[in-house]
Amino acid sequence: MALIGFFGLFILLMLWNTILKSTSDLPIALKLVVTVTPLLLPMRGFLNRNLRSCAWMAYVSMIYFLHGAIETYAVTTDVLYPALELTLSLMLFFGTTLYVRFNGSHE
Repeated sequence: MALIGFFGLFILLMLWNTILKSTSDLPIALKLVVTVTPLLLPMRGFLNRNLRSCAWMAYVSMIYFLHGAIETYAVTTDVLYPALELTLSLMLFFGTTLYVRFNGSHE
């Protein structure tokens, strides 16, 4: 569940800011750096199943949950992408939290 949430969120953010709906006046590279970088910081440890990195990934996923919730509430015309962001960030959060919870006692 965590991997689906992570890769889904990564792909959604890349497509949302480049191809699907790029509406702001900011350069696309700057938007990608701001939106995707927090997701990439704990990625190596997350993919290697490091418990500390998985815990940090759960914290980072809450940034995307808040962004998706604000976008869903503020933008009433197109809620598909923010709703996907909400869903994927929750999948990432619960997947990493459950992984840390059930594998934390083995270390």
